Amino acid sequence: MVGCVSRERYQVYRKAAIILPLLSALLSGCGSAAVNDTYDLSASVKATGPSLKGRQILIPPPTALQALDSNQIVVRVSPSEIQYLGRSQWSDRLSRMVQSKLVEAFENTGKLGGVGVPGQGLAIDYQIVTDIRSFEIESVAGRRSAVVEISVKILNDKSGTVKAQNVFRRVVPVNGSSNPDLVRGLDTAFAGVTAEIVDWTLRSL
Repeated sequence: MVGCVSRERYQVYRKAAIILPLLSALLSGCGSAAVNDTYDLSASVKATGPSLKGRQILIPPPTALQALDSNQIVVRVSPSEIQYLGRSQWSDRLSRMVQSKLVEAFENTGKLGGVGVPGQGLAIDYQIVTDIRSFEIESVAGRRSAVVEISVKILNDKSGTVKAQNVFRRVVPVNGSSNPDLVRGLDTAFAGVTAEIVDWTLRSL
């Protein structure tokens, strides 16, 4: 037989039903903490290419294989096997980071009339289409190297024709075995590739 509950006691039960799940969620949140160190890339570039104030370029998101295009840092242990660096991650998905840093690098030169990404409504002259082929630590036979390889096409936005294309690759020996040492090597390799891409693009437009 189900007994009757007074209005006052019902209100107490109702409040408890709301408060207890909230309290449980807060306590569980207090016990969790991020375990991965998070890393970013730098984009400081000194470009020597010509000034092209009359040109505006678009930087679409780079393409990349799924194994590369995440926030995990890739370590290649053999030609056919990759792993991910433990307790470390990028601050965003790799393709978004590379796109953002390329935009920043081109903007920092001050040599173009405009640099944008899709959706910003710029009157674009050329697209800088990129594909990330390698962005990894190679750890083979006890040697560690940071490898960054990006292919680039300069696409005429009005005609759809490719004006120029090239592949840029940097291999940087890694000194040390800690996670910051490995990421520093990748950052150095990426900085070198970025500088080459910016200079080559300015000279090719």
